[in-house]
Amino acid sequence: MPMRQFIAVVLLAGVASPGFALNILLTNDDGLTSNVIALHDALVEAGHDVVVSVPCTGQSGMGAAAKFFTPLTPLTQPCLNNAALPDDPGAGPVTKSGPGWGDYYYVNGTPIMAALYGLDVPGLERWGGAPDLVLSGPNEGQNVGGIVNSSGTVSNAQIALARGLAAIALSADANTAGQTAEDGNITANPLSAEVATLSLELVDDLIGTAGDRPLLPAGVALNVNFPKFAAGGSEALSWAFARHGSYNLYTLRFVTDLGNDPVAQSYGLEDYHYPGMTIEPPAAEPTTEQQEDESLVSQTRISVTAMQLGFEQSPAGQQWLRLHLRDTFGR
Repeated sequence: MPMRQFIAVVLLAGVASPGFALNILLTNDDGLTSNVIALHDALVEAGHDVVVSVPCTGQSGMGAAAKFFTPLTPLTQPCLNNAALPDDPGAGPVTKSGPGWGDYYYVNGTPIMAALYGLDVPGLERWGGAPDLVLSGPNEGQNVGGIVNSSGTVSNAQIALARGLAAIALSADANTAGQTAEDGNITANPLSAEVATLSLELVDDLIGTAGDRPLLPAGVALNVNFPKFAAGGSEALSWAFARHGSYNLYTLRFVTDLGNDPVAQSYGLEDYHYPGMTIEPPAAEPTTEQQEDESLVSQTRISVTAMQLGFEQSPAGQQWLRLHLRDTFGR
């Protein structure tokens, strides 16, 4: 299904439609990365007003975790890529100066803490209200299948959706990660700029098809996953509808000895004979019914999946519960 046709199908109902130039909160779960810098620059160049709020350090796998009633005391260690330095506050503007850096903020906390800080503090100060759109990512690794439950990238989109905001989770391949130089600062990955261009294309398409309608329907967010590609390979990529589905590209498993686990060994953990989590390849080949699952689509095309808020069951599932526990509910 063409991208514009897919977007036209899902634009049904929601909050007021924004104009062309959007107020955008950009957040992630990886910290100050090559990907988030490239997307910020592309959005600003296109005329959007952007606030960036990211965790101090990489928080992959933290999902929707939050530290309630925990004071964010001054830092004892520098943030990733020197976003902030020891003795800086637990949350605030990044410790960098120059054009564009005034848009950036960090939080020494989990992904959704960074997203909520961006919404409730610098975003509110700049816009006097909520942004038109929340973008989470682009993540350094795809978020597909069951692993989305532990994804901070997806959880940021969910927490924005819970506030009634248009939200999109963006995830690219791990090969988009930048390198940290000897001085502790980020070195840009050229693939990040290509992912940013594609992400901006999606935002432009949503704006173009919205008209007087909402950017996204109320209660709907998007999970977008880019396939792995080499430099210059993004021009050949096509957009495709995908569903979350039941096929898992990655299987999470707890093992008693990471040092003997083949996948953990590939990460240089062969000498660490301790219990821990690993990721295994899928146990079975996909079925015919799973061909639209984002786990498969995202291997060759850019998968775009509509997400609902939280864990609400379908009407059929709700009716099953009503019928099977009708005597219990009647007591």
